[in-house]
Amino acid sequence: MAPITDRVGAYLLRNRSVVRAPIWLYRHNLGWLLGRRVLMLEHLGRRSGLPRYVCLEVVDRPSADVLVVVSGFGTSSQWYRNLMACPECKVSIGTARSLPARARPMSDEESAETLQRYQQAHPRAWRNLRGMIEQATDASVTTLPMVALGLADVSRSAGGPDHRSH
Repeated sequence: MAPITDRVGAYLLRNRSVVRAPIWLYRHNLGWLLGRRVLMLEHLGRRSGLPRYVCLEVVDRPSADVLVVVSGFGTSSQWYRNLMACPECKVSIGTARSLPARARPMSDEESAETLQRYQQAHPRAWRNLRGMIEQATDASVTTLPMVALGLADVSRSAGGPDHRSH
């Protein structure tokens, strides 16, 4: 049986109002309170084409213009599926708002290296989050997909800029 902290954390991770609360902070220009380890991702619904929002932990920043996030609920997460359908998105982090970005799924090797760096840089967070995520998803965190969000000029990326505004 999982420790009580893992069970409570897993419950909170599955609670929509709890996980969406940081969006309110970003919408009220208070995203900076979350520091540079939490970002708000604006992406387009793959069917509706409407803007959607999710806040995610930045698990790595391999360069100044790349942020790495993990899909804690695997490939079935709506934001993940939306980014795979339309990789153009916007990122708000700290005091920076609506930075154009392009999402790229990371390879298993890149994800493993990133997870190793995260474990070394944030051992306490790793211990706390690992159990919660595994309890909530019934999957090992080592199998969860990661996405690199390139903050460079997306108009230079393959396919050019997205023709829809968001």
